[in-house]
Amino acid sequence: MDAPATYLNWAFILISIPNLLMILGMILLFIVALVAPFPHGSEEPGAGEQRHE
Repeated sequence: MDAPATYLNWAFILISIPNLLMILGMILLFIVALVAPFPHGSEEPGAGEQRHE
């Protein structure tokens, strides 16, 4: 923690490794949130109800 971070230098881009990892993690989480199947209700009202007579 006392040592300075390692930096990557691509032309005019200068970014530290920890910041780059955080950015990549947020992008990955965003992509997962876009493609993850979310639960949704049924289209037909009462489709989930079962009657026991």
